[in-house]
Amino acid sequence: MTIKLNGRIDSNNAAEIENDILAQLSGQEGAPVEIDASGLEYISSAGLRVLLRIRKNHPDMRITGVNSEVWEILDMTGFTEMIPVEKAYRVVSIEGAEEIGRGANGTIYRIDRDNVVKVYNNADALADIQHEREVAKLALILGIPTAISYDVVKVGESYGSVFELLNARSFSKILANEPERMDWCVKEYVELLGKIHSTVVPEGKLPDMKDTALAWARFMQDHLPAEAGNKLLALIGSIPHDDHMIHGDYHTKNVELQNDEVLLIDMDTLAVGHPIFELASMFNAFIGFSEYDHENIKRFQGFDFETGSTFWHKTLSAYLGTRCETKIREVEDKARIIGYTRLIRRTIVRGETETEEGREKVKMWTEELLGLLDKTDTLLFSRNELELEAATGNLDEVQLFVDERLAEVDCPPKAQMQIGVAVEEIFVNIASYAYAPDKGKATVRVEVTEDPVTVTVTFVDHGVPYDPLAKEDPDVTLPAEKREIGGLGIFMTKQIMDDVAYEYRDGQNILTLKKNL
Repeated sequence: MTIKLNGRIDSNNAAEIENDILAQLSGQEGAPVEIDASGLEYISSAGLRVLLRIRKNHPDMRITGVNSEVWEILDMTGFTEMIPVEKAYRVVSIEGAEEIGRGANGTIYRIDRDNVVKVYNNADALADIQHEREVAKLALILGIPTAISYDVVKVGESYGSVFELLNARSFSKILANEPERMDWCVKEYVELLGKIHSTVVPEGKLPDMKDTALAWARFMQDHLPAEAGNKLLALIGSIPHDDHMIHGDYHTKNVELQNDEVLLIDMDTLAVGHPIFELASMFNAFIGFSEYDHENIKRFQGFDFETGSTFWHKTLSAYLGTRCETKIREVEDKARIIGYTRLIRRTIVRGETETEEGREKVKMWTEELLGLLDKTDTLLFSRNELELEAATGNLDEVQLFVDERLAEVDCPPKAQMQIGVAVEEIFVNIASYAYAPDKGKATVRVEVTEDPVTVTVTFVDHGVPYDPLAKEDPDVTLPAEKREIGGLGIFMTKQIMDDVAYEYRDGQNILTLKKNL
């Protein structure tokens, strides 16, 4: 039963209104009742007693359409705690409004100079809105610059959250209209991303992205060869829990510039987890989603595929703190595994494989995913570690990577030169002999410790066991005609480094070089 209330309910008319309501409810004892208060302008304690008596006879009662003044009365008297009460929402039109952002759960429109509204895809979105407001407040408390919704409105058949974003422009719009500012956008974008990823979230406050990704992997087991499906599940399952924040939908439409302040919006995807989950989402936004049809990114972000590809590459380079293409590609490939998994599942779940285009997209992504799974042993990465083929042609990449890490700690030029010599000698030795005549990979890890400041460069390979320190040092006092050719590389390394150590463990040659700065 729906009972509609209008005007005022006070001491003068409460008894009359109650009798009218009881007449309407005659023969409906215990039935659910909705009190439509959209026309109610005033209620006193006499009116509240009427509502309470109806509630006792109809436990499944709710009050809807309550204006803000009546809401305050119901709230201060505890009615909102014992009876479901729904506010009346201001109606907002988005007809002709500029779309400034689009995510998995809704679309953001500018409704006037000062305000934007996020309209949710789900028509019954009040719980989603409440969740986003709570996590946005949490992010703000933890130091992430964001806008907080100050109003909930009705938009068509759904609901929306209203935010004040005075004269704000998304990074997508800046990239589209001011391409010369790309490097500035990259710098600010990565700086905010670093702030997000360095933020520790109290336990239980945000969902764990790993749980979501595992669900994607389990879905994919029905759509991949058994071995590949099992490996995908194992790779994601081996990612450790991480209580640092990730945004979950970090693309340039969700980063706004307002009065020289960079703000993060669209917070409903906020979670905790390893950064690889974030990078996978970013890869999809700039590359994956538009790989089949390059016009997708134009429709979604407002700029072309080339701009998106360039921005993604520059962003990943800045985030990792390296220009080493091997390192950038290594991390990108790990992100692609999760990114393609999500895209394939999304396309299948939405029924898009019923079209030729949908089937072609899934085929393309699946082929890419299988190739990546075949050569990937972990989805984890460290900005201080480089894995690449042990080949002399990769020496420049190794030297660049090590020099970048040394530059971060203001390594003195002499020490940098000495470390460079040692790195060259060891890597060339691995490339020449560790796997000969076959090929294999080497890992180069650079770590810095304090008190005293020490740089440690570690080389790891899976080649034949070989301890270069076991060889006797050459006699450098002999004349040239009596000197043996070779053996100087490891000798030089031992002389210019403060410590050199070797061990063979778990099928790996591990050589560690230390230099005190």
